[in-house]
Amino acid sequence: MSRFEWVSDSCRLLWHTAAEFDRTQPFKGLRIGTGIHLEPKTAALLLTLQRGGADIVSIGNLNSTQAETVDYLRAHGIDVIGGPTADPVEQDRNLRGVLAARPDLILDNGGDLFARYLEDPYDGLIGGTEETTSGRDRLLPLRDRIAKPLLVINDSPIKQFAENTHAVGPGTVEAFMRITNRMTNGRRVTVFGYGSVGRGVAMYFRNFFSVVTVVEPQPVLQLRAVLDGMEVPDRAEAIRTADVIVTVTGAPDIVTAADLRLFKDGAILMNSGHLPWEIDVPGLRTDRSVASTDEVVDGITTLHLSDGRAIHILTHGHMVNLAGPRPLGNSIESMDLGFTLQARCLEAVASGSVPSSSCVVPVPAAIDDLVASAYVALARRA
Repeated sequence: MSRFEWVSDSCRLLWHTAAEFDRTQPFKGLRIGTGIHLEPKTAALLLTLQRGGADIVSIGNLNSTQAETVDYLRAHGIDVIGGPTADPVEQDRNLRGVLAARPDLILDNGGDLFARYLEDPYDGLIGGTEETTSGRDRLLPLRDRIAKPLLVINDSPIKQFAENTHAVGPGTVEAFMRITNRMTNGRRVTVFGYGSVGRGVAMYFRNFFSVVTVVEPQPVLQLRAVLDGMEVPDRAEAIRTADVIVTVTGAPDIVTAADLRLFKDGAILMNSGHLPWEIDVPGLRTDRSVASTDEVVDGITTLHLSDGRAIHILTHGHMVNLAGPRPLGNSIESMDLGFTLQARCLEAVASGSVPSSSCVVPVPAAIDDLVASAYVALARRA
């Protein structure tokens, strides 16, 4: 059994949805343009949409595209533009290649496609979906210009707890252990951000016997961290005492060269946010206090400071559970739920049942209920 077959067989909810789409053909005659992390679980989603009649043109995200997934999708009739890349210029060219195909629906991940669509709008776009909080924040100020149905998957409560908390959380801990081969026990871990992803990262590091500190500017989320038993010192103290620093905010420049004076010798920096901008890796690498840089092993970059300290950055600041050696991403079950939400939301937009006023808004409650009920029904039969 190949890895793709293992994933496909494990995505039971998507499998049942695909069987329904075989009959109903909700995307017949439509082209779907996608920009998403290309790995086996997303392949299961794209093949589900294809079985619903869609013609699909896709690219992967920056530094997370897996070559074997590209080959697999192409072998199954899906047009994939480009391949794995860490070059923003090449990525931009590939994104524009998707839009050149004039898709009727857009499945976006980070707002890259919709933002570029606005630079050169075309007739025929019905609407689409956005997967991430980062993309929602990017597209929200543009909603009046988009003026088409655009549902934000990450604003679904299912996505919040099933994927963000209980998939990215353990996946980040797994990535730390896989890449560094170090234990978590007793390490002081500082987590920047206490939304649904940050909460999961903090909880799972604590479950793996780390001492966890949270940096969160929003008072209500900071209170939640306190009530969850997390330490919430000021920012400088949180950095100064950390063995491991994890960013999960969705915002740029959370950790920068200005923080170099604060890092403990041997501190490890890692990002679990969607975009590789939370840790300013170029700024850190080129700061005048950095005497030399080593690529120690696959996935680890070490900065040697002139005062003798060493700082380690995992996967060049890219999303750590989808980069580095043998990246597996989130658990299959969590993505089965999230991608079924994607499929059902695109189905609703394609059918015309989502008004254009529903632009950059959460998943409708009826779709949440449909997906949750279907998952529970399958669990009962297991």
